[in-house]
Amino acid sequence: MVDLYRSFSEPLSKETLFRWHEMIVSGRRDLKDVGRFRTGKEPMQVVSGRIDAPRVHFEAPPASSVTSEMKQFLEWFSRTRKDGQRPLSALTRAAVAHLYFESIHPFEDGNGRIGRAIAEKSLAESLGQPTLITLAATILLRRKAYYEALEAANKHNEITNWVAWFAGIAIEAQRRTIALVEFLIDKTKLLDRLKGELNERQTKVLLRMFREGPEGFKGGLNAGKYTTIAGSSPATTTRDLSDLVSKGALTREGELRHARYQLNVPVRVVGQISVNEQGDVVGV
Repeated sequence: MVDLYRSFSEPLSKETLFRWHEMIVSGRRDLKDVGRFRTGKEPMQVVSGRIDAPRVHFEAPPASSVTSEMKQFLEWFSRTRKDGQRPLSALTRAAVAHLYFESIHPFEDGNGRIGRAIAEKSLAESLGQPTLITLAATILLRRKAYYEALEAANKHNEITNWVAWFAGIAIEAQRRTIALVEFLIDKTKLLDRLKGELNERQTKVLLRMFREGPEGFKGGLNAGKYTTIAGSSPATTTRDLSDLVSKGALTREGELRHARYQLNVPVRVVGQISVNEQGDVVGV
């Protein structure tokens, strides 16, 4: 991703893809084709189910066709740039680029990660700057729907539903990125304000809670969870929690054994976004 952000404005080439593939599969010894397109004679398939009764969701073009297919893909990617011969809108181009690449499945492994990087590069090229967007993370949150949408789009050339689905994911990813940035700012402000005022146990628990992200610590923190994270005694836990509330690090709901604690920062929940075929956002 760092390489992508640094070189987002450069034309996409097979050398760039080979470099990314070497990064992704670095250290793997089970792959024959590293930093090059696949060469195996066996069909490249996406399957599920039992070994004796597999369900084939998708079969990619044979390895003998990959070089020519990728040549066409890279030419298409160049033509549809913002400054190309046949430019496409940002979301449409990113959606089609991802599907196009995944349909070729040019590498022995790592196609999903590289395909998502290509989508991010496409967005960056269209916008004229690196896109700090949690696209890959958001796709993985919607993994089941993602694979279903990909499988449906691979069956025919009508891909409007795929483009609409991808557009919703891209908008959701943008909102998640904004929520994450605001959350990190809140985290920094809170920890800076409390600098030098917390003991080692309190710091450990706060950092553990912050790892849950903008949507907050699920179910809230209670005394038992604090004791487990901090390794403290019940009496110490009670004192630490009371001190954190008094310092404004945590907020408390309920009393005694029903008490639940949350970080004293806004909770930012981002809902699933959907886009219809007309391009209207219909889910929030």
